[in-house]
Amino acid sequence: MASGLDPNQTNFFVQRNDLDTTPAHFAELCTALYERELMTLATSLPDDKSLIQQKIRGLPHHIRHAAHFMARQISPLKLDSHNAAWLAKQPGKCPADKVTGAATEQWLSRYATPGLVACVLVEHYDASHIELDSIDRIDTGKAQVHVNKYRWFSFEGEAQTTRSQYTRLTLLKPTKATVSAACCGHRWNHRGKVSPRTLSLRELLLASSLDWKHFRHPVKFQLD
Repeated sequence: MASGLDPNQTNFFVQRNDLDTTPAHFAELCTALYERELMTLATSLPDDKSLIQQKIRGLPHHIRHAAHFMARQISPLKLDSHNAAWLAKQPGKCPADKVTGAATEQWLSRYATPGLVACVLVEHYDASHIELDSIDRIDTGKAQVHVNKYRWFSFEGEAQTTRSQYTRLTLLKPTKATVSAACCGHRWNHRGKVSPRTLSLRELLLASSLDWKHFRHPVKFQLD
């Protein structure tokens, strides 16, 4: 075997100039993220060939970014490097219940800016969870914000567009409890806690931009 190569392939995703600075678990996280994203692409490929090529070209950069952030454990959550996931004790009830529309309105009125990460409560008939999303447009005249995935919401957090696959969508002021739930994929139904969901690469990248002290800074990446 050539000199400098790890016999267990632990440096496969590490560039030569990163060998002394790459954090622990980086290669393991890259492997888990690649497996997950390739499976996602294989089961939901778009018909547009150029879009497929664009997604694949951007994959190495985005996976390295997410893996570096997770490996450095900038968040207060526990890292599961084998599954590229965060872990934290799940509360018995969804923490979104403690965030009022007035609190969300006050937060958005003061801090809303393109790229700012917010939380969205996603309610289905059988379960609910919280997701991270990012603001990309603001209409101060109508007191509305548009988030990248779930579209328009009032400053109080009420969805302004109908999405038939959900029973309700609510934009939330981010708090440590709601963001932790979103990052860990926690879910609930009418009986209480259910098994967590797996985060998408986009959600992991959104999490990498969070300022856990204030939740006020916009994201610094664009996922192709």
